[in-house]
Amino acid sequence: MTIWRGTQPLVLASKSPARQALLRSAGIAFEVAPAELDERAIELASGLSRPGEIASLLAREKALAVSLQHRNRLVVGADQTLALGDRRFSKPAGRAEAAGQLQALAGRTHELHSAVVVACNGEAVFSDLSVARMTMRPLDEAAIMAYLDAAGEAVTKSVGGYQLEGLGVHLFERVEGDYFTVLGLPLLQLLGFLRSRRLLAV
Repeated sequence: MTIWRGTQPLVLASKSPARQALLRSAGIAFEVAPAELDERAIELASGLSRPGEIASLLAREKALAVSLQHRNRLVVGADQTLALGDRRFSKPAGRAEAAGQLQALAGRTHELHSAVVVACNGEAVFSDLSVARMTMRPLDEAAIMAYLDAAGEAVTKSVGGYQLEGLGVHLFERVEGDYFTVLGLPLLQLLGFLRSRRLLAV
């Protein structure tokens, strides 16, 4: 027996393995169709500066773009930003940049802003923005190097140089917010929307 009640699977406009794993674990039928957008150009053209607004904008643009290519389908777009005060972080380009990000975050609290938008036929029908506050424990250079050695290439796959679902968990002393927001998809809110559309059996 399956949880999913839709006649067609969701379309996920993201190639994020973490987001795909969350939907799969929740028993949601979905197909992957990543949005091919120049995110930095969209961000610059918008003139927005607040992390939450940027995450919401990019999630919306991804969902809308892919929904125009998949008529009459529900398309999920998502995005996440990391902010330390007024400073926003992007995925590190390599080990050295990851080390710099970890040095900046160590011993401090930063915020992850995770946005999700569902679109159909070029129109947004649902949106949510959730925030998690992440307090990283103090880390000396030796600890950072040991983490980078152990994590390998994974440090370039996520903003901040860590993945909480992997070795990145060792870097933190406190997390305020739900696990799904940390992984980049406000799943409980998305499930609530799908339930309101009678697309879930539970």
